[in-house]
Amino acid sequence: MDIADQKRMARSAASKRRAEAHAGLKDTAGMELAARGLPPGLHLSRGIVSGFIPYKSEITTLPLLERLGREGWVTSLPVVVAADAPLVFRAWKPGDELLPGMWDIPIPHASAPEVLPDVLLVPMLAFDRQGYRLGYGGGFYDRTLEKLRKLKKIVAVGVAYHAQMVEEVPRGPFDAPLDFVMTERETFPCA
Repeated sequence: MDIADQKRMARSAASKRRAEAHAGLKDTAGMELAARGLPPGLHLSRGIVSGFIPYKSEITTLPLLERLGREGWVTSLPVVVAADAPLVFRAWKPGDELLPGMWDIPIPHASAPEVLPDVLLVPMLAFDRQGYRLGYGGGFYDRTLEKLRKLKKIVAVGVAYHAQMVEEVPRGPFDAPLDFVMTERETFPCA
């Protein structure tokens, strides 16, 4: 079985696990993330952070973004500009108006300033302790991390429900590892 088939099978199982976790934790998990804040090993007091608007059964980063905004961080959201292209990031703070973007995922206005995040909160279907994640298969975050890591020091923090952790994520040569993972239960640096 090739890596594409392995990932396809893993996505199906991971989607079910995430939906089950979301059903029981959607009202509290985001607040747990916000209460803990960003990983302590970041060595950044503030900068630019990108979160995400939850899509389907993704964990919410909105309470964490609200906290970080109060602490002086510039908050932003990702925008899909084209297939096979890295994401761009536009400044946005909770409460600002959003417009429907690709797949009807809400995005900031095109007039919002484009920013380069220092910390990237990354959604996922599954993850392992080595820092590899299983996404939806579009490669947007992998291409984005590759681009941003060439431009500046960036910290990639996967954000998910604890139930999304697996022993090992199937991975290929272009899969970009995370630096940290945050769940409603714990935050840890990746191996």
